[in-house]
Amino acid sequence: MIGSVTVVGASLAGLSTARALRAQGYQGRLTVVGAEQHPPYDRPPLSKEYLAGTLDRAELDLLTPEDDALAADWLLGRTATGLDTDERAVVLDGGERLVSDAVVIATGARARQLPGPALAGVHTVRTVDDATALRAELVPGARLVLIGGGFIGAEIASTASDLGVDVVVVEAMGVPLAEPLGTEIGQACAALHAEHGVRLITGVPVQRVLGADGGAGRVRAVQLADGRELPADVVVVGIGATPCVEWLAGSGLAVDAVSGGVRTDAYCATEVPGVVAVGDCASAYRRCAGGPTRLEHWTNALKHPAAAAATLLGAPAAPSADHEVPYFWSDQYGARLQFAGHRLHGDQVEITEGDVDAGNFLAVYRRGGELVAVFAMNRPKPFVRWRRELASRATAAA
Repeated sequence: MIGSVTVVGASLAGLSTARALRAQGYQGRLTVVGAEQHPPYDRPPLSKEYLAGTLDRAELDLLTPEDDALAADWLLGRTATGLDTDERAVVLDGGERLVSDAVVIATGARARQLPGPALAGVHTVRTVDDATALRAELVPGARLVLIGGGFIGAEIASTASDLGVDVVVVEAMGVPLAEPLGTEIGQACAALHAEHGVRLITGVPVQRVLGADGGAGRVRAVQLADGRELPADVVVVGIGATPCVEWLAGSGLAVDAVSGGVRTDAYCATEVPGVVAVGDCASAYRRCAGGPTRLEHWTNALKHPAAAAATLLGAPAAPSADHEVPYFWSDQYGARLQFAGHRLHGDQVEITEGDVDAGNFLAVYRRGGELVAVFAMNRPKPFVRWRRELASRATAAA
């Protein structure tokens, strides 16, 4: 029986773990450590409503009056620098050690940066402070170059375009989103840029970001590998995220060589008893993927911690459908994109409803004839039915 738990990470996954522990009957001491000064807040609106100025800062907050019942000790603005697994002690900046019976690793991920000097006007969007700084620069007529055509880049492009910003998106791959969605569906999503007056350049990597007069002052352009220079007043780097796990060096915890996340079983357990990992920093085993998979999805950070809490309290159950059927969505240029399941290279995709050219369709993915994933653009109701079918299959196979 455990009497004290330290949760390292105070974003959605950390908060969800704290809530799950209390909901499952845990009554001991609960400490939550967060590197940011802010209490938990919602991140998906950072590239959309909050960036557009249609959502106030207070509306991002996740803590509710009901969360007072968590009776958690919130240590915000503190960074974990190490983990002593022998004592299950979290080492904080300044050398303080938090010793507890169990540790939850929920430190999330940070935005990848481009090499080179730091230039004014170059942004990433991972935190509310990031989004606040970028919003101040998205003024009508500004020239924005987005490096990376993934979901975050596409959402920011959509928001910036609506604000009257001149937007160019640069994607190193030949087709944006081809990795998670496949070439055919990736092309359908990429078409949204041109339909809304946003220029998309694909198949050419970025060489470097150039500062004014060759210096390290303010950004003036983005240079591509083929020598072209794209004038820029503002640049956003959206080339993915890196799990925040470096503080675990020397702890003995296994880190997945491919995803960089802390490896766990399907129940969030690491190889060390009393230590679990959840959210963006965890690479959990998923039967649908045939191995460990790291997900940066809001739904995963919300739902996955229930399994971690059950593991710590000694009541692990079969992985839920939410675990086996990952789900994410994206809002771009007024279109709602939804995906559930797990696609692998070689899966067959079929448009089963609607019209791709009209931007209103549903597609299913099959592997060996078996349904494995579904994608919808502006087809929310049929998507829900297919997502339920996927969940039903996952539950039956568990």
